[in-house]
Amino acid sequence: MKVLLIKDVKSLGKAGEIKEVKDGYGKNFLIGKGFAKHATAEVIAAHKAEQELKAENEAKEIKALKSLADKLDKLKIEIHKKLGETGHLFGSVTKDEVAHALLEQHKIEIDKKHIDSKTHIKMVGSHELDLKLGHGIHATLHVEVIGE
Repeated sequence: MKVLLIKDVKSLGKAGEIKEVKDGYGKNFLIGKGFAKHATAEVIAAHKAEQELKAENEAKEIKALKSLADKLDKLKIEIHKKLGETGHLFGSVTKDEVAHALLEQHKIEIDKKHIDSKTHIKMVGSHELDLKLGHGIHATLHVEVIGE
């Protein structure tokens, strides 16, 4: 019996592969538990069409993310924070504040989880933050912290 694996099965194969298995194992375990489908011509054609659509959507998403990264590299945001007597900020600039400022000033919504700050912004001045947009695409956001 030939089956198309829907999920990875240890010691048998990865999702998307077509495998020849014994009838009982295929019907009772693989198909019964939802790990595979019977490999008919229709099922194989539907799987290939689904994979092509998935690849096409991923390519569109990567193109959009690269465009967003180019746009973000050119942008600069300003964040106004209160200063203490010594000239240092009270606390530090948070990822949430950066995401909110980006939305307010440039109408671009970025999840704060995508902002990678290796060091905390605790001083007034110009800083650069790395944005991880997904699919290995990064952008650099220029942040100007202004004391009040």
